[in-house]
Amino acid sequence: MKDRDTFLKEFRGETLGTVSTQSSPDEIFQNQTIRPILKLQNDLFLAVFMNYINKNKRDFYSYSTEKKLQAIENSIQKDIKFRNSLKGIVMALFTIDEYDTYIQNSSNLNKRMMNLVIERLKNQVQLFEVASDLK
Repeated sequence: MKDRDTFLKEFRGETLGTVSTQSSPDEIFQNQTIRPILKLQNDLFLAVFMNYINKNKRDFYSYSTEKKLQAIENSIQKDIKFRNSLKGIVMALFTIDEYDTYIQNSSNLNKRMMNLVIERLKNQVQLFEVASDLK
């Protein structure tokens, strides 16, 4: 297990965001664990969301930008199976210690995780417009 944990931490890279003595445990976990994983998995999140909209929201590409942003948020907040799939993409890259930390406050950390995924997808909404041009 040590080899896997060492590999994962090196593979993911450095902490993203600020960690200080005033940071809450959840904020520390977010910046040391969740953010680096989200950055590493960004291309996969984009592909997974594109697949999701192609299967479930065929008219997504015709939406206004504002409606696309709302659709991204609603898809993740309301489709439990999809949200759980996204959580799995993140959790698969937790070390054992990180998983132990996660399960102690999973509800709050899930909210943080999904909010970060939503923001990441929203910030890249223009890529979904390009994708529609390729169809």
